[in-house]
Amino acid sequence: MEVRKPKIKSIPYEEFKDNASLEKIVDELHEGGVNVITGNLDQLINWGRSNSLWSLTFATSCCGIEFMSVGCARYDFSRFGFEVTRNSPRQADLIMCAGTITHKMAPVFKRLYDEMAEPKYVIAVGGCAISGGPFKSSYNVVMGIDEIVPVDVFIPGCPPRPEAIMYGMMQLQRKVKIEKFFGGANHKQTAEERELGVSNEELTYGKRNPIVVNNVPEEFVDELKKEQEAAK
Repeated sequence: MEVRKPKIKSIPYEEFKDNASLEKIVDELHEGGVNVITGNLDQLINWGRSNSLWSLTFATSCCGIEFMSVGCARYDFSRFGFEVTRNSPRQADLIMCAGTITHKMAPVFKRLYDEMAEPKYVIAVGGCAISGGPFKSSYNVVMGIDEIVPVDVFIPGCPPRPEAIMYGMMQLQRKVKIEKFFGGANHKQTAEERELGVSNEELTYGKRNPIVVNNVPEEFVDELKKEQEAAK
């Protein structure tokens, strides 16, 4: 069976595979005033996913009020594509756990996580979700949701400021943008892990490298204040 090689106008197949030739053509188009964007399909998919993260409405205590304030007009996280929150885990990309998780609530939390489709993410907001908070020594509170599900971003505080929540969401965007969907069976596995033939849950549970938002850059806070003043 003959395999037909692609042809883009007058570009030979050998030059089409050569990055240097493609970069030269793009530079020539830019000089002529034509806007050209080059990239791969992974970058396009991850750009769309990172700017349309739908979170599951899951707030169990006071940090949920802080999360609500991030969605209001003063901070307006819809600018970054975070504004859509869903009531069904089957329509959500991430769980933003804002509040205390008790042992009675833990099975429900884990069931909601399991019902979400891959790829899925978890953000732990506040001291209660990270380590139990002021209830750390209590018999009925889980000492951090990372005991139940893998966590991608930790946002400490009691409660954390809206700027910290927004900054933590932007760190999750950075993680999403570098994921790989093509060239492998599973975008979260390395080549060595794929050879083992085990599930993604077995590999990632407890092995993720979470991001901890220890401090929010002052430049980020100043930029938000300038935007708020300009909107008045």
